[in-house]
Amino acid sequence: MNKDRGMRKTHYPLRGYIPTNRSKHNLKAHLILVCKYRKKLLQGDLNNFIKSVIDEIATQSNFIIIAMESDIDHLHLMVQYIPRMSISSIISRIKQITTYKVWRDKRFIPLLQKHFWKEKTFWTDGFLLDLSVRLTLKRSRRI
Repeated sequence: MNKDRGMRKTHYPLRGYIPTNRSKHNLKAHLILVCKYRKKLLQGDLNNFIKSVIDEIATQSNFIIIAMESDIDHLHLMVQYIPRMSISSIISRIKQITTYKVWRDKRFIPLLQKHFWKEKTFWTDGFLLDLSVRLTLKRSRRI
């Protein structure tokens, strides 16, 4: 018996294939989001706040965060998602909501206004996306 059957419908297993009615899938993406102008902002309270907001977004959406690490000017995410969601919609959702919430929090406004005096922004327009496909013939026969 599959031990995953007792899970909530909104929870997806971290590893392996996710079964649906007509397919099995294992879609994982490595995302890198960069601060606008490569500003060194992802440290201290702001870094923790961004990570907590991204965790909130993931719990309310159809994707899960497998790993999340940050450097001073960029953020690495390993995301597992379902085929109903496009990866570009996941990225835009993360960028939009985190930017909105960071600018709404009064603790960070002086710091952000010092760096972004012209517009309320946080992330660059671009991103790096790596979709690694590692399916061997032996593994595909088990599916």
